Amino acid sequence: MQQGNGLQNKRVVILGGSSGIGLAVAEQAASQGANIVIASSNPERVQQAIGSLGGDAQGHTLDLSDEQAVEALFTKIGAFDHLIFTAGDSLGLHDLAATDLKQARRAFELRYWAALAAVKYGSKNIRKGGSIVLTTGVAGQRPQKGWVVVASVCGTIEALTRALALELAPIRVNAVSPGVVRTNLWQNMTAAERERLYESVGNSLPVGRVGEAHDIAQAYLFLMQEEFSTGQTLVVDGGTVLV
Repeated sequence: MQQGNGLQNKRVVILGGSSGIGLAVAEQAASQGANIVIASSNPERVQQAIGSLGGDAQGHTLDLSDEQAVEALFTKIGAFDHLIFTAGDSLGLHDLAATDLKQARRAFELRYWAALAAVKYGSKNIRKGGSIVLTTGVAGQRPQKGWVVVASVCGTIEALTRALALELAPIRVNAVSPGVVRTNLWQNMTAAERERLYESVGNSLPVGRVGEAHDIAQAYLFLMQEEFSTGQTLVVDGGTVLV
C-alpha cells in the first residue's frame, strides 16, 4: 500500500492561527515538519505565535473580513499545500427576541464571508494533492435555546463545505465541527461564568470534560493527510450529539 509523506515539508496556511485551535494546529503541523504560515488580526498574538513556533514560520497581520487584504495576502504567499480556516470571534448567544439583526449579520462576516474569500483567493495557489479545512461547530447539528445565529452560521459552513468539494475538485474540502472547547471564543463571559459552563457541559458529556485546543487540532491534521475524504464534516465534540 502506498504511503503519503504526511506533512513533512508541506506548506500549511492557517487563517486564525495565532491562538486557540488554529495555533494548536500550527504547533502540531510544525512538529511533523510542515512549514507554517499564520494570519490573524491581532499583531501581538501573531508575533507571540511565531515566536513559539520558531523555525521558518511566517506571520501576517490583517483584517480577514477585508476581501482586498485577503486577496493581497494570497498574492504575497504564493504556492502552498493546505489551507486551514479557524478564524472566529466571540460567540454571541441571544434569544431571538433580543437579537440585534445588524449584529447578527456581522457574525457572518468573519465566520462565513471571510472563509469564502480565503477559499476564493487561496484555492488557486494550492498544489496538487492539497486540501482545505474549514471550521463549523456542533450548534449546527445540536442547537440550544439562544443559539439561533450561531447555529445558522454553522449550518451554512457545512453546506459551503459540500458545495466547495464539488466546485474545487480535485482539491479536497472538509470541515471540523468542534463541541465546547476551552478557547478565547468564550471571552465575552466572565472567568467564573466560563468555568461554570465548562463544568456543566463537561459533566454532561460521555468523555466527562469539554475539549482542549490540542484535541480538536488532531482532526485538522487527519483531514490534511487523509487523501480520500472530501465534502465531509468531522465532528469532534466529546459526544455532544449523543446526549
